[in-house]
Parts: sequence; C-alpha cells; structure tokens
Amino acid sequence: MFRMSVPIIGRWFGFVIVGTVAAAFPCRADDSSQGAAIYRLKCASCHGNSGEGTVQHPEPLAGVLSVLQLEKVIDETMPEDDPSACVGEDARKVATYIHETFYSPVARDRIRPARIDLTRLTVRQYRNCVADLVGSFRSDVPTLDRHHGLDAEYFNGRNFDGNKRVIQRIDPVVSMNFGAAAPAPEGFQSHRFAIRWRGSVVPRETGVHEFIVHTEHSVRLFVNDHQTAFIDAYVKSGDDKEFRGSIYLLGGRAYPLLLEFSKANQGVDNEKQEKPEVPASIKLQWKPPGGVEEIVPSRCLTPTSVPEVFVSTAAFPPDDRSIGYERGTDVSKEWLRGATDAAIETAGYVVERIDLLANTKPDDEKREEKIRQFVVRWAETAWRRPLSQAEQSWLLSIAFAQGRNTAEAVKWSVLMVLQSPRFLYQHLVQSPGLEAHPFETASRLSLGLWDSLPDKQLIEAAKNNQLLTSEHITAQARRMLKDQKAKQKIRTFFMAWLRVDGIPELFKDPDKYPEFSPEIASDLRVSLDAFVEEIFWSEASDFRQLFTATSIPLNGRLAPLYGAVLPADADFQNIEIDPMLRSGLLSHPYLMSVLSYRNVSSPIHRGVFVVRSILGRVLRPPPDAVAPLSPDLHPSLTTRQRVSLQTSASACQICHSTINPFGFALENFDAIGRLRTEEKAMPIDAVGEYQPPMGERVHFSGARELGKYLVASSFVQEAFIERLFHALVQQPIRAFGADALQQLRLSFEANGFHMQKLVVEIMVQEALGKTPSGESLQKNKENKPEIPSLPLFTGPAIKP
Repeated sequence: MFRMSVPIIGRWFGFVIVGTVAAAFPCRADDSSQGAAIYRLKCASCHGNSGEGTVQHPEPLAGVLSVLQLEKVIDETMPEDDPSACVGEDARKVATYIHETFYSPVARDRIRPARIDLTRLTVRQYRNCVADLVGSFRSDVPTLDRHHGLDAEYFNGRNFDGNKRVIQRIDPVVSMNFGAAAPAPEGFQSHRFAIRWRGSVVPRETGVHEFIVHTEHSVRLFVNDHQTAFIDAYVKSGDDKEFRGSIYLLGGRAYPLLLEFSKANQGVDNEKQEKPEVPASIKLQWKPPGGVEEIVPSRCLTPTSVPEVFVSTAAFPPDDRSIGYERGTDVSKEWLRGATDAAIETAGYVVERIDLLANTKPDDEKREEKIRQFVVRWAETAWRRPLSQAEQSWLLSIAFAQGRNTAEAVKWSVLMVLQSPRFLYQHLVQSPGLEAHPFETASRLSLGLWDSLPDKQLIEAAKNNQLLTSEHITAQARRMLKDQKAKQKIRTFFMAWLRVDGIPELFKDPDKYPEFSPEIASDLRVSLDAFVEEIFWSEASDFRQLFTATSIPLNGRLAPLYGAVLPADADFQNIEIDPMLRSGLLSHPYLMSVLSYRNVSSPIHRGVFVVRSILGRVLRPPPDAVAPLSPDLHPSLTTRQRVSLQTSASACQICHSTINPFGFALENFDAIGRLRTEEKAMPIDAVGEYQPPMGERVHFSGARELGKYLVASSFVQEAFIERLFHALVQQPIRAFGADALQQLRLSFEANGFHMQKLVVEIMVQEALGKTPSGESLQKNKENKPEIPSLPLFTGPAIKP
C-alpha cells in the first residue's frame, strides 16, 4: 500500500520545478497501462483512484517532485509497510503514471487550468493610489535633480533676507560644526547668521521614519508639509540640543523638506546681547525602518522641491504571500475595515484642502462649479477611465443631494469613489456603453510598473486609442520604466526575491566579530541595494552579472572589514575584492551575514536560499523542528563536517542531498561574509554537486563555479522570469498560456538577458495576453466581452 501522501513527500523534498520534465520521460502506452495497474493495486486504497485522497489519507496526491525524484522516493520507501514491493521498473512506471496523470503542476493545469483571478488592490497599491490620486490635483512632480544633497542658502543675519544671502550651494548632507566661527571667513558675523536647506528627501523603505535634529540654536524642520513645522524649536527655552519627530513615509517617493537654522537670540532683536563665542553646530539625522540613527545620507536627498504627498496611515492586514508573491485575492473583514478607515482618512484630508485641490477660493463666484468638476475628475482618476454623462449626473446628484453643504458633498463623493469596486479592484475599469479596453490596458500598465494609477500621458494614450498594439504598449512601458515609481517597484521585487524585504535583524557574536555593529549591518544592506540597482539600471542590464560580478559597493566604514582601502569618510563606490572567489549575489557580505548564525556560517540557510530564490523551487518545512548541532558539542569539526553529521539520516538526505552542496560551495565566506580559506586549521572544502531535473549531474567548487552554472541554467532563468512576472502582474504565469514562460525565456536569451527589456516584454504580454483557452484578452469592438454592470458604490454604510 502506497502510504506516504505527496504533501508528506513535499515536507521532505517539496520542490517546484519551473517548467515540465515530463517530456524527458515519455510514457509509452504499455507503461501507462502497467503504471495505472500498479497504482490501483498498491496505491489507490490510500490515495484514491485519481489521487484525490481518502478518509485515512485526505491530502491529495499532488506535488512538485520530478519523475526521477518521485521514482526515487517510491523505490526506497513505498509502500510504507513493504518498501521492497515496488522497486526498479515498477517504481519507474508508477511514478511516470502518477506524475503525468494528476501529480505534476502540468497535469493539474490540464485537469483544472490556471486562471486569471479577480484581485483587489494590495495594501502597497492602495497607499500608492490614494497618494497619486490626491497628488494629481497638485502641480506636477518635477524630474528629480541628478545631484544629491540639499539646496543651501547662507545668510549674514538672523533671518532669511535674500539681500543678505552670501552663499548658495548644494550641501551633500547637513552635518556642520562651526565652533565659534562663521560659516566662511568673509561676509558673515560669527555671532549672527542663518542657513536654510531646501529640497526633498527620498526614503528607500516604507514605514515610520524618525528625524532627529541636533543643534544649540534655533531650528525648524518641515517634512511633507509646507505650512506646519514638523519640528519647531525656533524659539527655544532650556538647554535642549536634540529634537525628534516621527512620520510615516512610503518608500521611493520624494517628500518636500525644509530646514531653517539661525544663530542669534530669537524674540527681541538685540545684537548686543549675543555672544560671538557661543559655538554653533547642526546635524540632520534619521532612523529609517529597521535602520540605525545616522546622518540623512546624500543619496536620499535631492535639491529638487516637490509638492506634498498624502500618505494614508490606516492599518491594513498584510497581503497574502502564501504562493510566493504579493496578491490581493482575499477580502476579509479586517481588510474592509482598513479600506474604510483609509477612505475616511482621505476624505478628511481632501475636505481640509478642497480649495487648494479644486483650484478655487472661498470667495470665488465659481467655487461650487469648480468643486463639482473636482468631484467628477476625482472619480475618473480613481476609477482609471472617463465617466459617461449619466454616471457624472448620478454621482453629482448623490453627492450634493439633500441640501448638503460643499464640505459634506466633497466628503460623500470621496467616500463613494474610494469604496467602489471600480477603485478597490484592479481591473474593473470597463463600463457599459463605453469602448473601455484601452483604459484597462492603462490600468494594467500602471499597477504593474508603478503599483499606482495611470498618469496623464497614459490616460491620453488610452483616449486616443494608442494602447491597442504591442508597439504602443512597448513605448509607454519604456517611458514608465524611467519613472521613480518604477525604480521603487523593481527594488521591492529584488528585496522580496532575495528574501530580505522584511529587513532581518542582524546581530553577531561580539567576542568573535567585534567589528560588526548595527551600523555595519545597515551599510551592508545599502551595499546590496546599490549592487542590484547598478546592474539592473545599467545599459546592459545583464541578469548574468548578478551572479558573476566581482566588485561590490563599499564605503569607508565597510572597506577595512572586507580588505579594501578607502578613506574613513568615503561614500559607496564599487571595489573589486577577492575576484577569484567572489561571485555577485552568491557571495555578497549582506546575504552571507543574513544566511548565517551569530557565530558561524550556515550552509543549510545558504543552500535553502539557492534552492528557493535562485532555482525557484519551493521547500516545505521538515516534519519536525531540529535544532542545529552546537559547535561546542563538536569543537574539532568544521561547519561542513558538523552539518553533514546532523543531516546524515536517510530521511534528512531526501532534502539535504540537494540543499547542502549549494551551501557548502559558499563556505569560503564566514558569518559576516568575509573571505576565509580555512576553518579549524583545515582548508575550506567548497566542493558541491547537483542533479538537475534533466541532464547530467553538475559538479562545482566555490562561488565562482556555482555562479557560472546558475547563470547558464534555463531553470534559473525561468525561475527569475516567473518571479518577476508574478511581482509585476500578480497573476499565475500559466494563466497566460502553457508556453508563456518558455517564450519569455527564449526572448530573454535573445535579448542578451537584458532585465529592463524583460520587464517591458512582460507588461506587453500581460496587456495583450491570452486566456488559458487561447482567447485574446483584448477584444475588438465587434467582439466586445460581456462586462457585468457593477454598482458604482459598495461597502459599509458611512456617515460623513
């Protein structure tokens, strides 16, 4: 009896093979009938006639092992009460039958094809959409200056009189200590001067950012608010020199920042009371989410001033990521509550600023007319397509009904629009009576590349029927990819792909690694970020460089720890280190540190990373939690020897025979990612091997050889493409055709593994994709799909 169900097999070795290996093992007619007969005799009593499970074993016989792997499990362990009853040819025949009939992903797709799901906005998309929705009524965001830092004006006097401006320049950071002197030898009084820094701050992470200003003198800091100071210590009392404030920001966006400093007695203008010998200094610091207190770095500052950004802080439950990518398929009570709270929060913000957003004034004769225009445009922008005259009339009649005043009408309209499924769901933009599919394409492009709403250019293209061909869509995707929002979307993908999006805590044994500190950990994350960013956004955008590059970004603090020579205050720059042994991401110190314990490396964590993230296979947890063997219990063993001992049991080897060799190949790097050539006075053994689903066994030694194998592997390429597709489209790639992944891989290869071109091609395929039946998702006017007539507003009853 075939007692081990596939989910249990999956716990031991639950790999998802990207693509199919069934073609490598053709099932002859006689094999199929014999395999079916063996299955009915020895397996069906436990697993059901079609692998659906039974009362005793309810888990379905469905998994992700290859035929060879499945055959090996059957040959060695099945049936559980008599493993010798199904071996050799019998094991091969039953494995092939099971795999091709109902076990493999391809077989399951044949039985129940993958489909495109109706999805709501993810939390990330919701926050971005409302930010850009409000922002669309402000002035356009200018292109950010290529220079980093803040525009600085230095004045000879206590105030910011333009006639007394002595210096104007770009300061990379705000960290000055003037002592008792003036900012410059000439043009200033040492006891009376002022400085104003203007520009924008561009955080990398989403979450609460704490800003800290250190100074002995008067200071005001404005962040994302032109009117109200975020930190106001301009008229000081007491001896406080440190001032703090926290604010929630969305990563990748620019927020206006203004910092004003004055060395002088505030209040009464009495120059005689001011003492020139009083020292003056100022530092602008922050603590980003998961980071450390540091000077706000130049890379996160720009001299370009931008409009304010509305940021919703309503609490949402996390989105589902159970199948490897973020998606909005569940609509829980908690999510509905979060959406309602966010709508109320947004409505309150809009009502307070309605005259500014509607470009009117309280005494404007046309104020109500302009506000009515605002209401219509608000709905059109949120719903991502024009409104018919009937819809406009209906919306305005509801908003301004029952004698509501203007503020009530605005609040009602904002709430109705944001609670409508046409806003909350990703692709409900079509409307009865309108040829709307260009607007659906615009919505798909903007949500895919920006996690946000279409901009004016994209909507204009949709209005002019310039989103109907692959050429049209390609041109728009290329344009959009240059936007800051696309850069943040790509960064978010890479952090999730490398499994460091949660900003893992990184602590090391201070006795063994005394140089390692929270500041080092923060710098290493910046280094990884910069490494990926430089390769992706380079002209070549070569995927292979991610695994073969020999240089990494280091600054003055990291350099001595990793054997490089830089000035202590040096900013990040590419430095080649250990070129014969390092290999891109596989040996990056941040990943090596994250994939280690406090005091020793972890071949298991590193191997799992390669299997999951790089090879694209899914490993399910082992049946029992097993604590690692402490190095103290086996002080004479190397890490490799200790891990081999711990995972030597046959049950463990089903998984670890694949996991361990990848981790062993990275043993030249210690728990903080430094190069080492020996451990326990023995040479490092970095030899490994791997049996891919198809082809011959592969042998490698060290990160360089492993990297060369990985970049040449079609399985690795397809795994990367699939993860990127899921991140952009948030739908299963198989729903776009059985050959969609293979076609993308062939195109990827033909384009020299150019990642930016791959992003564009994915968006084009998604916009002009095919359903599982092969029917085009794009419909012409004569063959327009039936779109259900949805209510404009659904959701909890809200009383403004």
